[in-house]
Amino acid sequence: MAFAEPTETVRNRWTVSVVLVNVGINTAFFGPIQVLLAQQAIHFSEPDKEAILALVTGAGAAVSLVANPLFGTFSDRSVSRFGRRVPWVFIGALLGTIGLLGLTVAPSVAAMLLLWCLVQLGCNGALAAITAAVPDQVPIRQRGSIGGLSSMGTVVGILFGAAVGAVVAGNYSLGYILCAIALVAGILPYLFFSNDHTLQKSERPAFSWPLFFKGFWISPRQYPDFGWAWITRFLVNVGNHLVTLYLLFFLRDAVGFQNPEFGVLILTGIYAVLTLITAVIGGKWSDRVGKRKPFVIGSSMIIALAALILAFAPTWSGALVGAAVLGVGYGAYLAVDFALLTQVLPSAMSRGKDLGVINVANSLPQVIAPLIAFPLVTFLGGYVTLYVVAAVVGLLGAVFVVKIKGVQ
Repeated sequence: MAFAEPTETVRNRWTVSVVLVNVGINTAFFGPIQVLLAQQAIHFSEPDKEAILALVTGAGAAVSLVANPLFGTFSDRSVSRFGRRVPWVFIGALLGTIGLLGLTVAPSVAAMLLLWCLVQLGCNGALAAITAAVPDQVPIRQRGSIGGLSSMGTVVGILFGAAVGAVVAGNYSLGYILCAIALVAGILPYLFFSNDHTLQKSERPAFSWPLFFKGFWISPRQYPDFGWAWITRFLVNVGNHLVTLYLLFFLRDAVGFQNPEFGVLILTGIYAVLTLITAVIGGKWSDRVGKRKPFVIGSSMIIALAALILAFAPTWSGALVGAAVLGVGYGAYLAVDFALLTQVLPSAMSRGKDLGVINVANSLPQVIAPLIAFPLVTFLGGYVTLYVVAAVVGLLGAVFVVKIKGVQ
C-alpha cells in the first residue's frame, strides 16, 4: 500500500484536512515574511531594515534547503503505527510553533535569526511530509484538482498572514502568536483524517550512510524530466520572491502609500481571490484535457507580466493591477505545476525525499532572492530594475518547460 500507485478517488474530508495543513503552514510562513519580520527589523534598526530582513529571511531559507529533503527522507522510511507522513507533520508543526512563540520575545537580531531558522526547519519539515501525501493517495487523474485545492490552502494562508500583519498594527509579537495558533489549528484535522499508509519494517529499504547522502542527488541525465521540472520551478519562484520580498518597502518608499501594512493586505486580498479562482479552474481544466505544460507556460508568462506592471507603473493603481495579474497567473501555475511534478518523480519508494528535493526549488529562491534584490534596490536602479529582472527570470522558467518530454 505504501508504494502502490493510488487508484481510488480521495474523500472530501481528507482533501479538506490537507488544505487546512497548507493554510496553517503558509500562515506561519507568510505572516512573518510579508510583514512581521519587516516590522521587527524596523524595531531593531530603521536604517538597516533591508539588510536585516535580507539576512534573516536568507538564513531561514538556507535552513529550509536542508529541512525539505531531510524530513522527506525520514517520512519515506518511517514505520510508525500512525503512518509515514503524520509523525513528521506533527513534529514539524511543533518546532515551528516553538520558533514563532520565541520570536515574540527575541532580544536581538541574532536571536531573531535563530528563531526564524527554527520556524523554517519545522514548517518545511511538515510541508515535505504533507506534500508527499498527495502522490501517496491521489490518483493521477485527480491531481490537478487536488493541486488546485492545495494551492487554495496556500493562498488562504498567505492572505491570513497578510491579515495578521495588518490587524496587529505593528505589534509583531501578537502577530507571531496568531501565526502559531493558525499553525496548530491547521494540522489538527489531518492528524485524525490522514488515512496515512503504514510501512512495515520488512518493506523499508536497507540503510547505509553513503546511500542516504547519495540519494539527495537525482541525476538530471538519468531523470531529465525531473531535472527540467526542478529548474522551471526554481526560476519561477525566484521571480515570484523578487516581486514579493520588499513589497512593504515598495509601498512605503516607492509608491508612498500612507499605510503600507494595510496596503499589503489589500494587494494580497486581490491576489488571493484571483489565485483561488484560477487554481481551482486551472487544476480541473488540466485534469479534463489531460495536459500540463501549456498551462504552466501560459501562467509563467502572466506572472512575468505582473512584475513588468509593477516596474513601470509604481503607483497604487499599478500595484492593484499588478496584484490582480499576479493572482491570475500564480493560481494556475501552483495547481498545474504541482500535478506535473508528481508525474516526473523517479520512484514511488522515495516520494517524500524526491518532493523534498523539488521543494528545494521553492526554498532556494528565498536564499537567492534577497541576495539579488538588495543590491538591485540599493545600488542598481531601485524597484524598476528589481521587477524587470523578476520578469526576465520568470520568463526563462516558462521556456524550459518545453524540455519536459514525459508529460504533455
